Amino acid sequence: MARPIWTGTLSFGLLNIPIRLMSGEKRTDLHFRMLDSRDNAPVKYERVNAETGDEVPWKDVVKAFEYRKGNYVILEDEDLRAAAPESHESVEIAAFVDADAIGPEYFEKPYVLVPGKKAEKGYVLLRETLAETNKIGIAHVVVRTREYLAAVMPKGDALVLVLMRYPQELVDIADYEIPKGSAASHRVTKPEMQMARQLIESMATAWKPSDYKDEFRAKLHKAIEKRMKSKGVVVPAEEEAPEEASTNVVDFM
Repeated sequence: MARPIWTGTLSFGLLNIPIRLMSGEKRTDLHFRMLDSRDNAPVKYERVNAETGDEVPWKDVVKAFEYRKGNYVILEDEDLRAAAPESHESVEIAAFVDADAIGPEYFEKPYVLVPGKKAEKGYVLLRETLAETNKIGIAHVVVRTREYLAAVMPKGDALVLVLMRYPQELVDIADYEIPKGSAASHRVTKPEMQMARQLIESMATAWKPSDYKDEFRAKLHKAIEKRMKSKGVVVPAEEEAPEEASTNVVDFM
């Protein structure tokens, strides 16, 4: 069973609901290692001084901000500690807004809020009230070492928390050349509009997430299987490949 990221409270006003913050996503990326093609040994990444070419030990590595090309200001540990948020395990809702008032560009990463023991009543109260009023709670939450803006919203029987982007993290659409004005101002005719509408209606369907697959990952998985069945398996020198290695397939899923 998945472990909670932290256990704390969901609060607004005088209401405090014990919760567990659980991950709402599964990473399915295939991770690759880089090998030296001459002997299939793993390639390491080293910290190298750009001036001398010597490796730099961790104890000599400091963090710095490049405020101008080639100019740095070094940050001390106390600077970083002072800027870090207090590590309190809570989701503090500051306001409620209309569910359709937030554009999709603000949403980033989902989590699931699971009620603690004997917290079901308050959990259901908030969930049902948000659903009936079509509202979303805007909250602040600390995940690991960073404070995020987040949205608390109902999803079926659950309350989900979605980390949000701050406005300054988004590119202003006005920075791009976007065609403005009505369809007519761009010489789009009514028959063309009707044709496009009919095409969209003919392709309209109910949203079923299971209908959509990561085709690239599936094809890459097949390629890995094929390589493992042929001569693509690399075995460390101190280990001997088992006899069935040529036909054994590792389930990368």
